[in-house]
Amino acid sequence: MDKYKIGIIGGTGREGKGLGYRWALAGHTILIGSRSEEKAQAAVAELKELLHGEGEVFGMVNEQAVRACDIAVLTVPFAAHKSTLEGLKDALQGKLLIDVVVPLVPPKVTRVTMPEEGSASQQARAVLGPDSKVVAAFQTISFERLLSGELVDSEVLVCGTDKESRELVIGLAEEIGLKAWDAGVIQNAVVVEGLTSILIGLNIKYNVQSAGIRITGIA
Repeated sequence: MDKYKIGIIGGTGREGKGLGYRWALAGHTILIGSRSEEKAQAAVAELKELLHGEGEVFGMVNEQAVRACDIAVLTVPFAAHKSTLEGLKDALQGKLLIDVVVPLVPPKVTRVTMPEEGSASQQARAVLGPDSKVVAAFQTISFERLLSGELVDSEVLVCGTDKESRELVIGLAEEIGLKAWDAGVIQNAVVVEGLTSILIGLNIKYNVQSAGIRITGIA
């Protein structure tokens, strides 16, 4: 697979660092973005320690990461989702956006809650415009498993605006050891994003940290 510059918006959070760590190990260049360059550099230092000198990881403010990347990945809390996209709208034009955000509304994070657009990824497309390429993925993968470096015993559903973008993201998922499935159009992201609240509830109920999903019945 081709190697990309992947810009992670809000990459100082746990999910952003987990994905950045895995993609850096796979040979991609990772641009950790943050509202604060200082925080971005601190996250880079953490990742470099985990990587033991392997991989290329750089820290910068969000807009710089977006303008320099080939693929943008959004991992901010849902409360900052829309405003972050509005602030980066110009920089994101023409870029593929992988939206990892889930519309969790504390304190009731085990209750599925969707915005009026239908899902977080549909909200992203509404902000960026009808020609934007947005893919929803990785909502069902725990950051603990990503940062552990161990095999992730879970699978990924990928929804998006077009087949080509979905196939690219499936390839990125498989590069880091995940089984990924094409779950269709972006409207289907309501189901994928909603699964996160259910998995959080299962984690709490059964006292685990990384409940996930698996598709059965397909050879």
